[in-house]
Amino acid sequence: MSKSWSANDHKSYTNPPPAATKRPRNDSWNKVTVVLGAQWGDEGKGKVVDLLATESDIVCRCQGGNNAGHTVVVDEKEYDFHLLPSGIINTQCTSFIGNGVVIHLPGLFEEIDKNEKKGLKGWDKRLVISDRAHIVFDFHQAVDGLQEVQRQAQEGKNIGTTKKGIGPTYACKASRTGLRICDLMADFNVFSTRVKNLVQQYQSMYPALKVDVEGELKKLKDYAERIRPLVRDGVYFMYDAIHGVPKKILVEGANAALLDIDFGTYPFVTSSNCTVGGVCTGLGIPPANIGEVYGVSKAYTTRVGIGAFPTEQLNAVGELLQTRGHEVGVTTGRKRRCGWLDLVILKYAHMINGFTAIALTKLDILDVLDEIKVGMAYKINGKRIPYFPANMEVLQKVEVEYETFPGWKTDTSAARKWNDLPSKAQNYIRFVENHIGVPIKWVGVGKSRECMIQMF
Repeated sequence: MSKSWSANDHKSYTNPPPAATKRPRNDSWNKVTVVLGAQWGDEGKGKVVDLLATESDIVCRCQGGNNAGHTVVVDEKEYDFHLLPSGIINTQCTSFIGNGVVIHLPGLFEEIDKNEKKGLKGWDKRLVISDRAHIVFDFHQAVDGLQEVQRQAQEGKNIGTTKKGIGPTYACKASRTGLRICDLMADFNVFSTRVKNLVQQYQSMYPALKVDVEGELKKLKDYAERIRPLVRDGVYFMYDAIHGVPKKILVEGANAALLDIDFGTYPFVTSSNCTVGGVCTGLGIPPANIGEVYGVSKAYTTRVGIGAFPTEQLNAVGELLQTRGHEVGVTTGRKRRCGWLDLVILKYAHMINGFTAIALTKLDILDVLDEIKVGMAYKINGKRIPYFPANMEVLQKVEVEYETFPGWKTDTSAARKWNDLPSKAQNYIRFVENHIGVPIKWVGVGKSRECMIQMF
């Protein structure tokens, strides 16, 4: 094989060409602004997105499915969104559902119909769907329920999923048996065969699974024609948006940091990356195009379903937060568990996401309390631990170290600027800000967008 090189085997390097100069990086391209949950979800991301969407040209969803739930109040009308980006309300804005989202088409159209009845108009002119997004089938939802029953029988506990088929769909995606919107847009006979094969696979694993395959395929054929005008190649769509004329592009995270499949309280998590990395993979954009990253946190903590919750208050305080905060899940209708603000999880979420600012919501819920506690650190066997435990058995055992603040005992719901807030509330906010090391840009004191006090 080896032979000596001769002068004819390559160009002469006695006078090599000058070294290529490094091309300067073009930082003038459009950057995307990202809004992410910093706790266990339900922090009020929809409200922050809605606030920013009024000035945005494009609002994107990058992960999750209709297991997410955002409520937005506009002109005293409440809109509930699960798959649609909250920006769909803005008539000047394009809403984009990216490739990282899993889409249940009957759920999408049911959501559209409900919001049309509340006054949503012209959505079909401003909704774009990535052709690479995976499809959630009805049988994925059935499998989700069967898996929960199985977990309960085998382990005496389940995960507490929304039974929306999200986990089974992402599992299909990872095992390369999933079907995408682009498959639905192509040869329907080939698509039908692949759906039938997938159903057979599931029925071999879950003999109790009953599926009306022909019925589901008939519905999907109808949905295919309804969404066909909305479907685009998402990578090219985002590339054009970033590299074209100046645009404000907003990304609306679903779920939250502590529900992230990698960084959350596993296994009591969702099935996607709801931290900042999911923005790049869920839209097909490079990290260099990410600009501001806003974390959203309540002024206290809530979580839905099962799993460790160190600052949970199983007492009158927890009940008061639940009642005053109307803490019921938008998607599930389940009561949320409530507790004090946990700065360990906020700092942990910041480590992963690199928040450039925070929105602190629902401050007004704390108005009636005599004293307010904040979780500062975790201890195990009396010793502080400098990290957020990965293992759930360990997390269940941590002892929380609290800082106690006097309550302000004043109604803050009418506050519209920083100086309207009582000094004790201001002290609470500044303490949180200083401890996390991230500026608080908004403070929420009510349901509507007018109730978001902008600090800078």
